[in-house]
Amino acid sequence: MTTDPGERLLERVGPHFDQVTAELEGLTELRDKPAGTLRITTGDQPAESILIPAMARLLPLYPDLTVELTVDNGFVDIVAERFDAGVRLGETLAQDMVAVRIGPEMQMAVAGSPTYFASHGLPHTPDELAGHKCINLRHQAKGGISVWDLEKDGRALNVRVAGQLIVNDIALVRQAAVDGLGLCYLPKDYLQVNLERGELVQALEEWCPPFPGYHLYYPSRRQQSPALAAFVAAVRYRD
Repeated sequence: MTTDPGERLLERVGPHFDQVTAELEGLTELRDKPAGTLRITTGDQPAESILIPAMARLLPLYPDLTVELTVDNGFVDIVAERFDAGVRLGETLAQDMVAVRIGPEMQMAVAGSPTYFASHGLPHTPDELAGHKCINLRHQAKGGISVWDLEKDGRALNVRVAGQLIVNDIALVRQAAVDGLGLCYLPKDYLQVNLERGELVQALEEWCPPFPGYHLYYPSRRQQSPALAAFVAAVRYRD
């Protein structure tokens, strides 16, 4: 029960309550709306095949959201480098990270051009790679040469190959293989179009089993912002 003065006060201020409530709800909605800049570190392949298509769906929905993609095929400390999240293969993630699957299982592929195999033959075992020209990939960050990780029936091999060409970009590795300069070792989906066109032929397929694909990761102790939540929803892999 209110007193007469109380009722008169309510009559004067009551009409403003709805307006105040609406404004507060508007502020809450604005606070929870994805906005600001997200910094994401990623390799070139997932950036092209996964993230850019996802951004075509995400960004038109949130005009106040900016996503900065930094391509680096090396290992990046996202905390030290102040990234909001990163993209990495699932089998290389640290335990203190939240990991969200953004792609299917992957397979690597050893491949070469038909003209290369016509001259050098097809390798049937990893040991035979020593007699082949292989295109080496140098890590952009660490500077080391990538090892070819092969596995069959539980037997894992880390093969260091040799050849006349070393590059630090996977697009160059693929093009060099298509041009017949040697064998490449790259994700099979990255080579799929070339394999379908007959520009490349796969070898040692039984030595390239599936493994966990790309994941988005960020520190478990970091509170997820509306911007990051929207990004995660956009890139999450769905079977």
